[in-house]
Amino acid sequence: MLSYDHYLSPTTLDKAFDALEGLPGARIVAGATDLLPWARDGRAGDVHLPGLVDVSKIPELQGLSLAQGRIRMGAATPIAAFQNAPLLQRQAPVLGRCAVWFADNQIREQATVGGNLVNASPAGDAMPALLAMNTHAVLARREAGLIRERSVPLSEFMTGPSTTVLQAGEILTRLELDALPEHGGAFEKVGHRRSLVIATVCIAAVVKLDAAKRRIDDVRVAIGAVGPVPERLADVEDLLTGQPATARALRDAALRVVDRVRSRSRQQYRREVLVNFVERGLASAIAAAGLSIDRLPKESSHV
Repeated sequence: MLSYDHYLSPTTLDKAFDALEGLPGARIVAGATDLLPWARDGRAGDVHLPGLVDVSKIPELQGLSLAQGRIRMGAATPIAAFQNAPLLQRQAPVLGRCAVWFADNQIREQATVGGNLVNASPAGDAMPALLAMNTHAVLARREAGLIRERSVPLSEFMTGPSTTVLQAGEILTRLELDALPEHGGAFEKVGHRRSLVIATVCIAAVVKLDAAKRRIDDVRVAIGAVGPVPERLADVEDLLTGQPATARALRDAALRVVDRVRSRSRQQYRREVLVNFVERGLASAIAAAGLSIDRLPKESSHV
């Protein structure tokens, strides 16, 4: 059973910091979809908190906007917006592909992108897609009465299972990420069951082709659930960038990831799935960028 003494719903960042300072040990919530699972995970008895601080009504944690090729996304943005928000549909289609696999419709409407990142599960669905978009997390704190921000690359935000660089008294307010309207995107995931799957392996891939739809101008691949933190596959990206989009190139690139699995369980299974997912995800992203998978050459062409 979960119980708490106070439930506060501040409408400004200053009031949120007041609440956190006045209730040491209080837990920040927004969608709160992971609150009960967190409370019972590994605990034999009841969990009691001094308070819950609901930050979902704070303006700085709301909204979507686009400026100078970067998207600003409030941390309280629901996962459902990945599918439903017109700006994200146009500028970040890979997020919509990710959201299809995220829990169910009701949870997607409630769960927030900030909560998914702060919980720092190695199997968090949003992380690979956001990593592929060069996301930065903006963290706010109050010092001497002034609110100050710092920006952390998402690749550095999560430091291990359930651990991040977020310090006591800090609040994740927004994400800033590349807009990729010309990139095709793909997301692959497998887990222990079909419904409400917790990932055993997941990958996100985005690809931009040249004007002739033959060469790979830009490629980004990120993986999750196979190690302590999700990660970008820089070596795969370097291998494919500037190269003709061929079936052989994708297979060669995928074979490089076999040693990226560092999970304690089901390692051989994860290796096989990861290699196949990287190959299939890249092919699907290339297809979404405008080169049909059926037309993908098996060998490099001399162009």
